[in-house]
Amino acid sequence: MFAPCVLKSLPLSSFAWLAVAACGSCWNNTLDPSHPRCIPSLIDLLPKIVSEGRREATRILEGLSERTRISLQTNELVIPSKESNYLDLLSSFERDVAYGSDLASGVWRNRLIYGDNLLAMQALLAGDPETGLTGLRGAVDLIYIDPPFDSKADYRTKVTLPSGDIEQRPATLEQFAYADTWARDFGGDIGLVKGTAAYLAYLYPRLALMRELLSERGALYVHLGAQVSPYVRVILDDIFGRERYINTITWQRMYAHNDPARFGAISDYILYYSKSEARVWHPQYTPYSDKYLKMYGHVDEGSSRQYKTENTLGPGNRGVLYEWNGHTRYWRYTRENMQALHDAGLLYYTKSGFPKKKVFLDEMPGRPLQDIWTDINVVAGQAGELTGYATQKPSALIERIIRASTDEDHLVMDLFSGSGTSAAVAEKLGRRWIAVDLGKPACMVTRKRLVDQSAAPFLYQSIGDYQKEQLAATLGARYRIGDLAQVVLGLFGAIPFPPEENPNRNLGYVLESGTLVLVDSPTKLCGKATLERAQRERGTFRGGWKRVVVLAWNFVPNIGEIINAMDDSALEVLVIPPDLLDKLASKVSYKNLVQSGTVRFSSLQYLTIADPTTRPLSDDELEIGITLTNYVLLSPEALPLDEPNKERLRSTIASDPLSLVEYWSIDPDFDGRVFRSIWQDYRGNTENDDDALRVVRTAKIRVPTKAGARTVCVKAVDVFGFESEVRTVLH
Repeated sequence: MFAPCVLKSLPLSSFAWLAVAACGSCWNNTLDPSHPRCIPSLIDLLPKIVSEGRREATRILEGLSERTRISLQTNELVIPSKESNYLDLLSSFERDVAYGSDLASGVWRNRLIYGDNLLAMQALLAGDPETGLTGLRGAVDLIYIDPPFDSKADYRTKVTLPSGDIEQRPATLEQFAYADTWARDFGGDIGLVKGTAAYLAYLYPRLALMRELLSERGALYVHLGAQVSPYVRVILDDIFGRERYINTITWQRMYAHNDPARFGAISDYILYYSKSEARVWHPQYTPYSDKYLKMYGHVDEGSSRQYKTENTLGPGNRGVLYEWNGHTRYWRYTRENMQALHDAGLLYYTKSGFPKKKVFLDEMPGRPLQDIWTDINVVAGQAGELTGYATQKPSALIERIIRASTDEDHLVMDLFSGSGTSAAVAEKLGRRWIAVDLGKPACMVTRKRLVDQSAAPFLYQSIGDYQKEQLAATLGARYRIGDLAQVVLGLFGAIPFPPEENPNRNLGYVLESGTLVLVDSPTKLCGKATLERAQRERGTFRGGWKRVVVLAWNFVPNIGEIINAMDDSALEVLVIPPDLLDKLASKVSYKNLVQSGTVRFSSLQYLTIADPTTRPLSDDELEIGITLTNYVLLSPEALPLDEPNKERLRSTIASDPLSLVEYWSIDPDFDGRVFRSIWQDYRGNTENDDDALRVVRTAKIRVPTKAGARTVCVKAVDVFGFESEVRTVLH
């Protein structure tokens, strides 16, 4: 008889029975989740994954018309301009866009969206009235996605900074990009499931919404690794129908290498599906081999063009029988067509006078491309397009896909945008585009890349009330904000006050340091009123406290100026990690987060500038000079860096804090609603100076004059993707 499981047992569900059948260690109607073979297999879980994915997609689609639908928030209208400071930065068209007050002008604008792609797709399906965008259901012509591969790895991007050491050598830090690890709580007897099953549960509703976005002529390309591509094809068959499967493209992403444990793994897989039979298709070609080119050994005397010859006889003694130039045969062409070929100089005659047709090399498109691609290499260190972003894909790969499945002005979407390759290539090829990513480093890299290639003006957007939407998705429709506040207090290490003293459930304390802790709501912006309330509570609540800490999700743009003006050393304002809800939703449990200590509450970062200078250039134009004076970064201790990287960062902060600015931009006439970026500089741009590791510190821009006061707004993004903003008023 088999030995029973000795750890925690669970009643068997129908899924569990299937699992036990494969596990010889379990008996007597018990299930031990600590045994790998006791966990329901992926095949067992697939019906649950599909049914829950369908239910979630249906719920989303049915809620698109509700008044509480998810909206997009326009953070910036980016008007790429990397020319030197004194050139006129705006064309007449761009002036109208930059200084017009109405974004909803009916003009299409490409979009870079920061946020969870599931929420972004909901917003795009519903439409964006602020910018005049109607719902995009059935409007997208190509979706290419390169989602994580379920590789169980953490991916990082490298940041090179000027070093503060005596030798002044650049320092390289590694920052977190994204975690390719997955967990999903199925509830009931199944409970928490990790790995591929959780990954597929994450993908299913997203793929279902992608199908809704695609036009009838549209196509979907899903770029995957070998670990998950067979399983994703199963759920794609369910969503699109097996008849809509076109190809599995095998991309040889690297040359052969030594892998002693197995055959060398050098390929990725791209699943290609269509929305309908009306898909756009443009065959692609590769150059001919040298062996094939030798067949074109003839050179036309009149044009010097290379050609080969083809038989003019009909196949198998079939064709049109007649005499031509002394030869009576069954010909492939009628006499009239043969005469036309002769008159056009397209016949080659052998010594005996036998005719052959000329086929010119320059009229041949190349070898038709097959579904194994070996001619495109992974982006390497010496490649001009290298951005430093983890898992960046080469432009040539995306260009081939876009050319094959779209026409000019078609709409291309990438919902795991990463380094922004799809947006950059679509821009180059004259396609419209939407790029979405949950990582701020990814959005930063993409924005820089598009500015660098002088893209047309585009919108940088985010999900309106992002934390609120994620909270509902994480805790359910009947969530309470106080529930989340209790979680945040626990992760910070504070003890919540009892409900009778703390009806909003957002106050706690750290007894050892005499600290009161206030958690702000995810549905509001933390500003002066919140900080003043925290000061009052510090002085009065339970007799008073030595200090107060405010933990907040979102902040008013000038929060740094407010904190400086308060000049209160017993008040500390910290940022709740923006990815906390994602971790709670799908990655790890609350208990694991507490034990791991990976949740870090960071101090605010802020930018300071000198008083702007002004100089009239004419009756119609004014020159404004903006100079950066300081950048205060959140504490290195709050960043997910190891100790050597923290030390390098401390050195840079001490010697040159402004070198942490990755990108900065200016709106010289901010309307208080949409930031219109008409000037940008960024690390790596050598148009304004020759230092690739620093941004310029002073910008001089030319703008139209106006009557009355104008608000100048400056935004900066640091090397870790954190944004800050400062405003000043010119009279």
